[in-house]
Amino acid sequence: MSEFWLISAPGDKENLQALERMNTVTSKSNLSYNTKFTIPDFKVGTLDSLVGLSDELGKVDIFAESLIKRMAQSVVEVMEDAKGKVQENLLANGADLTSFVTHFEWDMAKYPAKQPLVSIADTLAKQLAQIETDLKSRTAAYNALKTNLENLEKKCTGNLFTRTLSDIVSKEDFVLDSEYLITLLVIVPKPSYVQWQKTYESLSDMVVPRSTKLIAEDNECGLFTVTLFRKVIDDFKTKAKENKFTVREFYYDEKEIKREREEMTRLLSDRKQQYGPLLRWLKVNFSEAFIAWIHIKALRVFVESVLRYGLPVNFQAVLLQPHKKSSTKRLREVLNSVFRHLDEVAAASILDASVEIPGLQLSNQDYFPYVYFHIDLGLLD
Repeated sequence: MSEFWLISAPGDKENLQALERMNTVTSKSNLSYNTKFTIPDFKVGTLDSLVGLSDELGKVDIFAESLIKRMAQSVVEVMEDAKGKVQENLLANGADLTSFVTHFEWDMAKYPAKQPLVSIADTLAKQLAQIETDLKSRTAAYNALKTNLENLEKKCTGNLFTRTLSDIVSKEDFVLDSEYLITLLVIVPKPSYVQWQKTYESLSDMVVPRSTKLIAEDNECGLFTVTLFRKVIDDFKTKAKENKFTVREFYYDEKEIKREREEMTRLLSDRKQQYGPLLRWLKVNFSEAFIAWIHIKALRVFVESVLRYGLPVNFQAVLLQPHKKSSTKRLREVLNSVFRHLDEVAAASILDASVEIPGLQLSNQDYFPYVYFHIDLGLLD
């Protein structure tokens, strides 16, 4: 599973025994794989500052998770032709995400533990905000390029009624620079080829004999040229329509065709040039954002543990990785039972949802007797 539960309990003898009991039960029942989650000795500051920081960290946590999911999705979009290799590009410090989380170590160089907690949180928040700003600008530029290219490519696909004809026709297919003559392009259903050959010269006056030529086909129709005098264009179009032949509005413009081809070449070249740098940027900054997110989780555990269990700071954090989705309910029951003594009233309401306690509104979705945080690595779900 790509899910982790990060919990903490007081570090006194009774709770260390409870943690040991939890490890034994979860191991024997194959409920989860548990590892110690090491958190530095931070400077606590005042309890009032911790209360405010708790709220702020909650917001930054949500923002960080949203950001890394967006970055993961951007990797998918950029690697559209190699989606099977996406996961190997979503790493943290060169390691897969599960390994990074289970072997987490606080980065003292980036986030010195001796700094005030508010300063560390501010550094993390600013780092994530800058990554988001850069993500928006880089992906916007790439997506605009991609959209323009897709629009051009769409013009080169589809049937003969809708697609561009500039990559199909050539200068030799047309009578050009004539004061009197013009070459039209006519779409003819395949079953009507014989009818077209028999009738096109008589659809109007002044049609040049033997001037038709098939130059392209799709599954349903063929594209024919026909040359006639300019002054009978309208009459020819009307008669062609009556016979279920469709005249495409197209006039050969060599400069415009050259411009379209050059634009396609330029866009393909630009996308190729942007692809590598953008993917490298996404890989590096996904790693940075993910690392920052797990540091935020560690900060939250510290702050909430101090607020919940009091001073002096003494708690133990544990990372649990549930083995199967079906076992999470049983795992929750084990944890609530083992740590019931931390908050008897809350534990009672959680373990027995039928018990109503006046004045107490608790949900087993958002409150537990112990400090609890959820880490979901299913970034592409």
